[in-house]
Amino acid sequence: MRLKMRKHDRFDGYTVNMFLDEDGEYLAHFVEMPNVSAFGESPESALKELATAWEGVKESYQKHDEPFPVAPSRREYGRQFNVRIDRRIHRALVMGAIKAGVSLDAIVLQRLAQTTTAF
Repeated sequence: MRLKMRKHDRFDGYTVNMFLDEDGEYLAHFVEMPNVSAFGESPESALKELATAWEGVKESYQKHDEPFPVAPSRREYGRQFNVRIDRRIHRALVMGAIKAGVSLDAIVLQRLAQTTTAF
């Protein structure tokens, strides 16, 4: 069994995955920080234990004067990033943009949007 929970304020925007293991116990952990996890006999108890572990993690960051990591879902992102791609893919994208009568940026954005709508 796998449950996926998103944007749970109790966990500061981190995504929680829950699994039922072979022994019948529930394991809850953060997708972005898989080393922060907890077991429980029920989903609720696993989440309660994860909340306790999460408080301990936050206290540790504070105790060591380390900056607390912001969940990816709550970070600010710019509008630009650079990606190296294979020459054949680059050529195919350029040819597709020419055929469509749009810029290379527009065709790449269109293709990315088609594949990321599931997120």
